[in-house]
Order: sequence, then C-alpha cells, then structure tokens
Amino acid sequence: MTQGVPDIGGGALAVASEGLTRRFGHQVAVDQVSLRVPVGAVYGFLGPNGSGKTTTIRMLLGLISAHEGSIHLLGSAMPRSAALVLPSVGALIEGPAFHPYLTGADNLRRLDAADRTANPHSSSERIAESLSRVGLSAAASKRYRQYSLGMKQRLGIAAALLQPRKLLILDEPTNGLDPQGTREVRHLIRSLAADGATILVSSHLLAEVEQVATHVGIMSAGRLISQGTLTEVLAGAEPRLLLFTNATGPAQHVLSRLGLSDVLAGLGKGTVTANMCGHGVDEITRALVNADVPVLGISQTRPALEDLFVSLTGEGFDVAS
Repeated sequence: MTQGVPDIGGGALAVASEGLTRRFGHQVAVDQVSLRVPVGAVYGFLGPNGSGKTTTIRMLLGLISAHEGSIHLLGSAMPRSAALVLPSVGALIEGPAFHPYLTGADNLRRLDAADRTANPHSSSERIAESLSRVGLSAAASKRYRQYSLGMKQRLGIAAALLQPRKLLILDEPTNGLDPQGTREVRHLIRSLAADGATILVSSHLLAEVEQVATHVGIMSAGRLISQGTLTEVLAGAEPRLLLFTNATGPAQHVLSRLGLSDVLAGLGKGTVTANMCGHGVDEITRALVNADVPVLGISQTRPALEDLFVSLTGEGFDVAS
C-alpha cells in the first residue's frame, strides 16, 4: 500500500492509484494500474473492449474491491474514506438505472431525497438546473420508459450533477447520442471543467476525447500502457510523412529503400504517407530528388489519437467497450 497521495510535478491529484489489481478467478482483469489524474484535468480513459476500464472505475468508486494496490480520491484513501469523499463525486457507470414509470424529474427527485447531504429546500431548483444543463428541460415530465437511449444517458449525467461535484467519473457518457447530443455533452464537459471540476471520462469516441481531454490514459489487456498530458502522449507517437508527388510508385520505392515503414499511396491522387522512423524531412527530400522523384509538397504530421491508439494496442477500437 502507498502511504499518502502521489503527485506528478508537484501537482495535486484528484485520482491516484498505485498497483491496482483485480482478478476474476484466474483471469487478471486489471493488472498493476497506477492512475494519475491531476486536479482540474479532463482525463480521457481509453481502451478496447475487455481492457479493464470499467473494472478500474468500479474499483475507484468502491463498487468492487481491489485485490492489490491503493486508491486515493480527492486526497483521501478509498474505500476507507468513502463516506467523506463520495458526496463530492458524481458518477455515471455502465448506463443509468431509473424507475421506468416515473418521469425524469421524479426520478431525480427520488435520488435527491435519498441523499443525506442534499438540502431539501433547494431540491427543485437543483433538479431544474441539472435537467437544463443536459438539455432535458422539455422532457422533465415525460416518463422514463418513453425516453430514447440518448435521453436516458442525459438523465444519468443530470443525476451526477444534482450536487456540486469536485470529481465526475463518466463511463461512456455519449452512448446512444446522436451527433448533436454528442456535441452537447462535449460542451457540457468543457463547461464543467471550466467551473473547476475534474472529469474522468471513458469513451470509445477517440476524436471526441481528443477535442476535450487535457490528459489521457490508454488501457490494453488490463494494463495502463500510456498516460500523460494529451500533448505528451501524442508527442511519443511516430510522426508520419505526407508527400505530394505525381510519381507515387517510384516515391514508395525510394521511401521503403530509405527505411521508412508503412509506406502507403494515399486515397487522394498523388499522395504518399509513411512512418518516418527517425528520418528527417530534409534527408527524405534529398533522397527523392536524387532519384528524380518530383516533390510537389512534403510535410511531417503527428498521428491523431486514434492512430496512436491502434499503434499501441495493435487493434481497432471496439465500440462495445
């Protein structure tokens, strides 16, 4: 067990785990995971189906126990300090569960009444505000069983926002949402972060995460294989070359001979891309010119988060994760 709360660069951590491990029978679902989520961060928690994301989240919240390791939320040890810490933590895990015969507002009212830390005198105002923040004001009086999947997700987020939260843990919050709803959740995450909340969001929409995350952690086969600020993690990715030429075949031959990998003719006419493998743009340009390959344009680009994810895990992203 770790004594105290670890930090990175002297900064306080809203979520910290050391050597977090969970087994189901002989299967190790989460293997020595040490999370570092700084206060105020939007942390994108990524991984394919079965990588251990949801199991990790459930351990963080005390819903299941860890077999090894330690957890601190908001500076306090879990699960020992759960009663103290959890009122400041909002969570949406594995989809919301509500009473189908009650309206959206009534479901929130029941949850609020069960919260011993909630002020009953401000209940109506807080419920109205949380419904407004997720775009459900017009559906407040509609029965939950009439809600679409996307509306159910929104109501789950609204439930997490009934009280002011220092930390929000959202497991696939955009599940079932249309593009407009996804954009609204993205805007909501940004506004919550601007208000000072720390947000850990598990998602399969890598492009969406890339637009809102300040930090990311990538899980694969139960292990945390990359973690840091979004800039740091992407900086570790292999840069790619983008070449414009009217001689794509000879260009591919030169680049392969030079030692670049994954040399591909692009979908666009007259483009070739490749992993640069430590070679500089000037060196590559000289090799092409010396081989009489026309260079109409050349640049170095960083892969998107999705490209990095595939390179690290060796697989595509399963939206069921």
